[in-house]
Amino acid sequence: MKTLLALLALLFFSTTADAAHHRHRHHQPRTDNTKINAQVVLVFDEFNQVSMMDKNSQKIVPIASITKLMTAMVTLDANLPMDEVITIGEDDITGKLKSRMKVGMRFTRAEMLRLALMSSENRAALALAKSYPGGIEAFIPAMNLKALELEMLSTQFFDPTGLDRNNVSTAQDLVKMVVAASSYATIHEYTTTSSHELANIGRKKPLQYHNTNPLVSSSEWDIGVSKTGYISQAGRCLVMQTMINDNPVIIIILDSKTKKSRINDAKLIKKILEKQSPPTPLS
Repeated sequence: MKTLLALLALLFFSTTADAAHHRHRHHQPRTDNTKINAQVVLVFDEFNQVSMMDKNSQKIVPIASITKLMTAMVTLDANLPMDEVITIGEDDITGKLKSRMKVGMRFTRAEMLRLALMSSENRAALALAKSYPGGIEAFIPAMNLKALELEMLSTQFFDPTGLDRNNVSTAQDLVKMVVAASSYATIHEYTTTSSHELANIGRKKPLQYHNTNPLVSSSEWDIGVSKTGYISQAGRCLVMQTMINDNPVIIIILDSKTKKSRINDAKLIKKILEKQSPPTPLS
């Protein structure tokens, strides 16, 4: 009899928990996809581990400079000296790389990483990969290994900058990457820095760099991680970890038409979610 009662009790609590879970998911806010410009969108409630909006989140697409979050994690995981000076060499100058870094300029690894993350400096990202133990030939496999460790099973990397159209992922995989990146204090600091100045670099005037995501400078946003991206095949991209209604939310916006539209997409998502009642955490 005691065994029967125990089984009945277990069944009751299991059914109740399932019902509560379904009620909770039902009341998650949903955004009208038709108002969003981007072709791929995923809004993820990090605390409750549920999707709040989903538009083509399983579609495999180029991710452009969103790649640099993985570049940063692989660099930091190697525990290399951040004050080591790296010199921009002739082999760092290629036709595809748009950069204000010139041959002979010297920067610390920390400065390279900051500029790669904050202002999406391509030559800095390439220099980080080339200064990795074993060079870029070892760096790219390390990026793909890290993706596998994070169970980003639809993701593949071929270069550290994101200029290669074959760097692809899904919004669902990118949520995993943003969550992982948020655990690095350096990535939080560098991706949310609004501007940075470099002086004493062999030129008269200092170099002024600015964050490619203007929202990090807004008092209306509390952003933990941010990264933008663009190549023609990927469109305008933006990923963020931010707080909305005192709840941590991951926003993935891929293949938006313009710089302005990707920012407007983010603002619209935030506006709609703020009108919703904050989700009740699962007990």
